[in-house]
Amino acid sequence: MKQLYIKQKVFSLSEKFTVKDQDGNDVYYVEGSFMHIPKTFSIKNSTRDEIALITKKVFSLLPKFFVEVNGREMLTIQKEFSFFKARYRIDAADMEVQGNWWDMNFQVLQHGEPVGNVSKEWFTWGDSYKVEILNEEMEAIIIAIVVAIDCVKADDAAASSAGVH
Repeated sequence: MKQLYIKQKVFSLSEKFTVKDQDGNDVYYVEGSFMHIPKTFSIKNSTRDEIALITKKVFSLLPKFFVEVNGREMLTIQKEFSFFKARYRIDAADMEVQGNWWDMNFQVLQHGEPVGNVSKEWFTWGDSYKVEILNEEMEAIIIAIVVAIDCVKADDAAASSAGVH
């Protein structure tokens, strides 16, 4: 089992951050398209090859994010209409996210089998998400899911503070 760490609330003005291993080494690099349309986040491996791309759909009534891994669309995260609380739906082929993903405490399943676990870590280098990779073939997809969910949460927080729902 491999463990990776992503700093909580990673989206700052520069929108660049790294994913670290348990020894604190950078293993993935994430870079956002600051002030560009459509908004994208590129995830690159240690050799700086793009392995995943997260794109926010423009001109949709409710926010929608597309996640591509190795050039193939793997999942979408779509905000659903709700009067009370923000609700999102994750659609992925043969994959599901179970648990409280809004609070970053969930399991990623493929064909009903666990392939990764995500949880909040309070006593690491700042608050961060601990990502346990149970199936290394799914590592890029799991990292993309975590970054996409954090992107959705940051987008929702920005919309709420601007008074847009």
